[in-house]
Amino acid sequence: MERLTRNVARVYASADVRAFDRCAIERLDIPGIRLMHRAGRAAFAALRERWPDAKRLSIVCGGGNNGGDGYVVAGLAKDAGLEVQAIAAHPLEKLQGDALFAYRFAASRLGPIESAGEDWQPDGDVVVDALLGTGVQGALRPDMAVAAQRINEAAKPVLALDAPTGIDADTGGLLAPTPVRADATITFVAAKLGLVTGPALDYVGDLLLAPLDLPETVRESPGIKVLDGADLPRLQRRREAHKGDFGSLLVVGGEDNMGGAPLLAGEAALRTGAGTVTVATRSAHRAAILARRPELMVCAAEKAASLDDPLDRATAIVVGPGLGRAPWAKALLARCVAAGKPLVVDADGLNAVAAGDGIKALPAGAVITPHPGEAARLLGQDTAWVQGNRPQAAGQLASSGAVAVLKGGGTLIAADGAVQAVCRRGNPAMATAGSGDVLAGIIGALLARGFDSLAAAELGVWLHARAGDEAAAAASAALLAGDIVAALRLTP
Repeated sequence: MERLTRNVARVYASADVRAFDRCAIERLDIPGIRLMHRAGRAAFAALRERWPDAKRLSIVCGGGNNGGDGYVVAGLAKDAGLEVQAIAAHPLEKLQGDALFAYRFAASRLGPIESAGEDWQPDGDVVVDALLGTGVQGALRPDMAVAAQRINEAAKPVLALDAPTGIDADTGGLLAPTPVRADATITFVAAKLGLVTGPALDYVGDLLLAPLDLPETVRESPGIKVLDGADLPRLQRRREAHKGDFGSLLVVGGEDNMGGAPLLAGEAALRTGAGTVTVATRSAHRAAILARRPELMVCAAEKAASLDDPLDRATAIVVGPGLGRAPWAKALLARCVAAGKPLVVDADGLNAVAAGDGIKALPAGAVITPHPGEAARLLGQDTAWVQGNRPQAAGQLASSGAVAVLKGGGTLIAADGAVQAVCRRGNPAMATAGSGDVLAGIIGALLARGFDSLAAAELGVWLHARAGDEAAAAASAALLAGDIVAALRLTP
């Protein structure tokens, strides 16, 4: 039985994975049809494990290697005594190469397989989506879009092979208005970036990886790491430590009626172990913040000059939570940028950046934490473009020296113009007011503690996501940002 795993340590571009395939075929002398049979066996094993009571399968096959994988599954299912409805959604006379060999394998067990007519419908207990693989770019052809729609209309459990039809395996964007909505996706050789970020997350379902027993030597690209909290041991304190060892963070924000944002960022920073945290905000918020969290220091910042002393004491700065869009906000942001210290720019701080000289005006190594709407403003795009091109957007955000955290499902962390890491943890309940302020405070605390910008962004995103998962699991109602702060922990 082919090995299956849910543990994905790195993800790759589709072109990289195709290169791995070629390496296995050309350098290791593994015939392509043998790899196809390995993929089919892995997919059938995954199907039987997840749906052991299924008696009849509907397998919808395209014309490329993905369709070939499906034909192998069809033949194996017939050998196992299951009823099989094989649907050829591609002209059989146009099959070639390994896909043709796989078709013959299936036909030798099922008998002749007819091409799909206009009124076909999957009628199995489980449907296998073997229409298109990871090489598809651009909008789906009309016939493939119709096939994807038919699979969805069947309202049966779906196993997608390599990627659900209609999903861009590189970007996580949608190639059709209604991609196949899979309950599970089994991807082969290596996991693809587009399966773990963006809109694709609503269609991939449970993600399984079948490496097809290929050695690591075929992986000529390092790929993109999946965050796992590996830096946590660095957060443990020596017995003789004192608060001065862990830096001093300044949080700047809190326009009128938005005093909760810098409070949440400050609380999160304390929970992440910053030695001291000062909140610089409108004077009207000072008493309320101190009453809620007396461990914070709070100073009134009615004008930019009020920041001079706290900036001098700070080892890192977070600017933006609740900052608003008035001239006051722009003046405070400019003062923070000019300080030349490790910096996180979030929320309205990003809006001020977008309205001003842009990301290029930020100091090298500044960490920016936009959600897709803020990213769109920074890039002069719209939100739909960002969500359809998340890796490209993250890379552009990080092309001027900043470290970019593109938030959302499958948060991406980019530096030096390219995605460096992706976070698979986190959940939709974290889309709540103040959650981003908590993340900014966590990353700011790590900067204050001495982490470099990329390491602080990566570990901060992971800590935030893990806390959100644990808080959501314990919540009996909608998640609050304060619940995420309360769930923060710095141990494995």
